[in-house]
Amino acid sequence: MPLSYREFNAFCGSLPATTHVVQWGGAHVWKVGGKVFAIGGWERGHHPGITFKVSEIGWEMLREAEGCRPAPYLASRGMKWIQSYGPGLGKRELKEYLKASHALVAAGLSRKKRAELGLIAEEAAAPKRGGNMKGKG
Repeated sequence: MPLSYREFNAFCGSLPATTHVVQWGGAHVWKVGGKVFAIGGWERGHHPGITFKVSEIGWEMLREAEGCRPAPYLASRGMKWIQSYGPGLGKRELKEYLKASHALVAAGLSRKKRAELGLIAEEAAAPKRGGNMKGKG
């Protein structure tokens, strides 16, 4: 059974540094660092449509898998996004893909942005290079 929108929103909200907006005709859009990593909406039939970014391997595995398809609007522009729209992916598996999508999008953010969001540890303890060395030596 696929995730409900309630479960989808709860799971995406549990991931670090996420924000949620409703846009594009009522779709639940989840972002990290201002960049979309998951969309709940645009369903096909009676099952929720859940769209997420995938790696090259994920793309090859899911683009023709049962209950999945290249995401409308996104995949047609050459992006590697999949929409799960029916039975096929279990809840646990779908959550793993959502988590991976979050990680893929976060990895594309600048190091500074990831640090601001708490996604990487800042190098506060590291000494600055090129500092004033007067009186040393």
